[in-house]
Amino acid sequence: MAAERLVVIGGDAAGMSAASQARRFKGPEELEIVAFERGDFASYSACGIPYWVGGDVAERDDLIARTPREHRERGIDLRMRTEALEIDTAARRVRARDLDTGSDTWTDFDKLVIATGARPIRPPLPGIDAPGVHGVQTLGDGQALIETLTRTGGNGGRAVVVGAGYIGVEMAEALLKRGYEVTVLHRDEQPMATLDPDMGRLVHEAMDGLGITTVGGAAVTKILTGDDGRVRAVVTEDAEYPADVVVLGIGVRPQTALAEAAGLPLGPHGGLLTDQSMRVRGHENIWAGGDCVEVLDLLTGTTRHIALGTHANKHGQIIGANVGGDYGTFPGVVGTAVSKVCDREIARTGLREKDARAAGLQYVSATIESTGTAGYLPGAQLMTVKMLAERRTGRLLGVQIVGGEGAAKRVDIAAVALTARMTVEQMTALDLGYAPPFSPVWDPVLVAARKTTAAVRKAGW
Repeated sequence: MAAERLVVIGGDAAGMSAASQARRFKGPEELEIVAFERGDFASYSACGIPYWVGGDVAERDDLIARTPREHRERGIDLRMRTEALEIDTAARRVRARDLDTGSDTWTDFDKLVIATGARPIRPPLPGIDAPGVHGVQTLGDGQALIETLTRTGGNGGRAVVVGAGYIGVEMAEALLKRGYEVTVLHRDEQPMATLDPDMGRLVHEAMDGLGITTVGGAAVTKILTGDDGRVRAVVTEDAEYPADVVVLGIGVRPQTALAEAAGLPLGPHGGLLTDQSMRVRGHENIWAGGDCVEVLDLLTGTTRHIALGTHANKHGQIIGANVGGDYGTFPGVVGTAVSKVCDREIARTGLREKDARAAGLQYVSATIESTGTAGYLPGAQLMTVKMLAERRTGRLLGVQIVGGEGAAKRVDIAAVALTARMTVEQMTALDLGYAPPFSPVWDPVLVAARKTTAAVRKAGW
C-alpha cells in the first residue's frame, strides 16, 4: 500500500511543527511529507528579530530552531525558495514555483496543511518602497535592516518607527541601543493600543524617559527621499521628521490570498476558519494554523486574529497529531501578550474597556500601584495593575500591567483565571507563592483583585 502524502505550505512555526509532529506518529513508509517555503529560512523565531537588531542576540542563526537540512534528515522533504501558487481542492493538488528556476510543478496531496503566516501592513504611501524603509517580518527583513544600520553608522543617526504596537515599541528600543535618535509615530492617543489609554500613557512616559520621542495622533502621509533615492524624512499631516532609516511596525494581516482563491472559508479579520482540531471548516483533509487563521476568543465567543509564535507552535502540534492519527484540539485564547521597552515591562490579557463595551458587557475597573518585591528590599520595582470585571457577576474580564522587572509575567496568573472563568473575589484567595524577594505579602495581582471586588460590590452584584 502506497504511503499517504502530506503537503505543508509554509516552513516556519506552525507548518514545520505540524510536519515534525506528524512524522513522530508516522514514518516515511506510512506518510510522505513535502513542505514548501518561499523564503530562505525555516523554523526561526520572528519574535526574536528586534533583539537581534538591538544586539541582545549575537548571531542570526541563534534564532533558527532547526535548519532545512535537519528537517530533511528527519524525513521531511522541505523545499526552500518554493512558493505555492494555487490549491486545487477538488483534485487535491498544489501548484508551486521554484523561485530560482521559475519552473512550476503540481504536487498531489492526501492531506494539506496551510501555514502561510501573516503579511505586514504596508500602506500605499509615496516613498514607502524607498531604500532605507524596512519591515521586520522575516529573518531576511532583519538582515536587510542591520545592513542599513551598519551603513548609516548608528551614533548620530535618526530613526523613525511608524507604529507603536509590540513590534514598534520593541524596534524603538533596538534602534536606541544602536545609538540612533528615535522618533515613534502612531495614530492612536497613546502607544500600545492593545492597552487602555490610561495604561498606554505609562508606556509613553517610560519611552519619553528613555529619550524616545513619541508622537500620537500622527498619520503618515508620505516618505521623502534624497538625491540618492534613499529615505530622508517621514511626513505626517502636521510635521516632517528627518530619518536615515524608517521601520514599519503598523501590524500584520493574515496571508490568505492563496486560500481565498481556492474557495476556503475566511473570517471577518481575513483569517482562515477552522474547527477546534484546526481542520478548515468544510474540508475533511485540509488543516490550517499559525498567523493565517482566526481563533476563538473564550471571553466574547467571537473569532479574532492574533499573530503570535506561541499559538502557531500549538496549532502545529495539534495539526500534526491529528494528521498522524492521534487527537488534539485548540479550544481558544484569552489574548495574552507581553513586551518591554528597555526596563519597562508591558503585559495584557483578556478585554480592554473598548472590547468589553463592544461585546455588550457592563464592567467595573480598578487600578493599583504596588511593587514586584517586598517594598523594604533595595531596588523594589513599581508596577501598575489594571483589572476589569463584569459588573453583575464579578467575573474577571481583563488585566493590564506596566512596571519594572518581574511585572510582565504576573499576567499569567490572570490568564489562568480568565480561562477558568474565575471571579475577582475567587482570585483574592489564590494560593500564590510568597517570599520577600519575589512578592509583597499581597501579590499586586491579588491587590488589584481585592480592589476590583470592592468595586463590583459597590456597583451591586
